[in-house]
Amino acid sequence: MPESNQLSPGQDPLLIQNVEKALDSLRPYLMADGGSVRLKDITDDMVVELELLGACGTCPMSTMTLRAGIEQAIKRTVPQITRVEAVNSL
Repeated sequence: MPESNQLSPGQDPLLIQNVEKALDSLRPYLMADGGSVRLKDITDDMVVELELLGACGTCPMSTMTLRAGIEQAIKRTVPQITRVEAVNSL
């Protein structure tokens, strides 16, 4: 049976580009505090998975930054995103 032509969200170039565009608007502020984020995946249920880098990975305010800043900016740019989660590599 042939595979569906529909891409999963994590493989959709336009969706990835739009999420990266939102992240690019935030990265200078994160970098000013010694941190950054990397897009890891977009799940089938439209959850953006981010790796928190540098100071963001250990910052006690990272959860608030993730919810109030990063998630809101991504949802403004890409309204179909349902949530943003940190999935840091160990």
